[in-house]
Amino acid sequence: MITKRIIPCLDVRNGRVVKGMNFESIKDVNDPATLAELYNGAGADELVFYDITATFEGRKLFTDALTRVAEKVFIPLTVGGSINAVEDFERVLSCGADKVSVNSGAIKDPELIDAAASRYGSQCVVLSMDVKRTERGFTVFMGGGRVDTGKDAIAWAAEGVSRGAGELVINSIDTDGVKQGFDIELLKAISSVVDVPIIASGGAGCMEHFATLFKEVPGVDAGLAASIFHYGQVDIKELKKYLRSCGVLMRI
Repeated sequence: MITKRIIPCLDVRNGRVVKGMNFESIKDVNDPATLAELYNGAGADELVFYDITATFEGRKLFTDALTRVAEKVFIPLTVGGSINAVEDFERVLSCGADKVSVNSGAIKDPELIDAAASRYGSQCVVLSMDVKRTERGFTVFMGGGRVDTGKDAIAWAAEGVSRGAGELVINSIDTDGVKQGFDIELLKAISSVVDVPIIASGGAGCMEHFATLFKEVPGVDAGLAASIFHYGQVDIKELKKYLRSCGVLMRI
């Protein structure tokens, strides 16, 4: 069996880590490099860094904050934010990223996934999806959850993997920041159509939510969270011990 992963997420705006609810009500949290160093020593399996307003503001990802973060971690680092061309992959990889997350850029130009996977390998290409329930079902949004693309999330996940994405991050806008548990229904639907690692994001409020995630959706490989780690509500080492006691295979 493959061990499950626990991944803190740094949502960065103007060089600071922030957090909100349902992609809104954004509040300042901390310096990204400070948190990165903390999580590197706290037992996190990986770290995700998102420049959350780069696409909306029409600019390139802030590489100065990314470089400071990369210097502090010795665990895999996934980076996303305004990744619109293969050259953007090169730029963030040269700053210390191990994997690159594409979202809006891939929606606008799906062939970006093919091109990046061809150049850097599928293991480097992470397709991040912001998903919300609409009258049409599970629908993909972009631009930090601001723009309804009209795309069906299940079909887009399958297409992304067929084009070469080696991993999916499924961000549930409905459960983001609510702390009532992961979006199990959405994650089951996605995991039924793809065979690559899935990272579940949005909704974690306590250790029990991670246990429920891994037990109810075996196809999910990792749980991603932000505020419960940022504010010390859940300790990563204690979480992993708890999950192991629940029968979930973890690296401790």
